[in-house]
Amino acid sequence: MMETEKFRGLNGNLMAFKKEVEHADKVTFAGIPGVCSPFAELFAYVIRDKEAVFIPKTDLDSARKIERTPLGMQFTEEADPRSSVVALLGGLSMPQYEVDVADVQKMLDDILLPGGKVLGLCYMNMFENAGWDDKIDFDCIINGILTGEIYKKE
Repeated sequence: MMETEKFRGLNGNLMAFKKEVEHADKVTFAGIPGVCSPFAELFAYVIRDKEAVFIPKTDLDSARKIERTPLGMQFTEEADPRSSVVALLGGLSMPQYEVDVADVQKMLDDILLPGGKVLGLCYMNMFENAGWDDKIDFDCIINGILTGEIYKKE
């Protein structure tokens, strides 16, 4: 894959995602519960006019809608995970969660509609560091690099 654009900050990250899925009616996210799920809710918020679904790890039977509620984006009822866009969240590739890339590929084969797009949403080059960028046929990886400072009272 080759770099085609740069973005800055969280808003730039979200807008890069929004642009990448602008023609989709539905986006299915797959990730680690508790770690990736808040990111799925955040990304779903910027596309709140579209249908969104979250799959914990690769458990298709546990897929849930992500819907706008008075408390923000929330997981609600069971949902059909089949979609023309599947966004894999970087936590899936973290070794401590023991998600087999072959299981992820099988999930993609089961839910990605013909002509669909596979996105990677990660930070700190997670897919590259895990070698998943060579094992999954990503159409696009949106990778953020986090930096920060801590300030304290003297």
